[in-house]
Amino acid sequence: MFKPIPKKEADEVVDKYIKELNVRPADPNRMIKNLSGGNQQKVLIARWLATNPTLLILDGPTRGIDIGAKAEIQQVVIDLAAQGIGVVFISSELDEVVRLSDDIEVLKDRHKIAEIKNDDNVSQETIVQTIANTNINTGKGE
Repeated sequence: MFKPIPKKEADEVVDKYIKELNVRPADPNRMIKNLSGGNQQKVLIARWLATNPTLLILDGPTRGIDIGAKAEIQQVVIDLAAQGIGVVFISSELDEVVRLSDDIEVLKDRHKIAEIKNDDNVSQETIVQTIANTNINTGKGE
């Protein structure tokens, strides 16, 4: 069971994440539904970060948001990983996957078909070719 946090401490946590994640407008009393999609995503990420996770699973955190918010959330992912927090970043946007990932798990029809160690030789094309050339029933190239 969670122990309630004193209001002053809770306010400090809210202020910290509003600043760190650049939530706009920086109004802790504004309802989440009245924020832009990108700022809504930032608030949801902040809620999880406030729990001091060792692993964070983000499923499509940049889907449907503007390019500025997308870049900010991508930077948050990079920063979290640099701090030693494990981040599982799920995205259908392959450019994001290649840019943000150390290891890439490739799924096809809900089956894992490949594990790719990301390096300078991996591109979106690498992932597309892996998907196109792998039979989900055998896990081998077609």
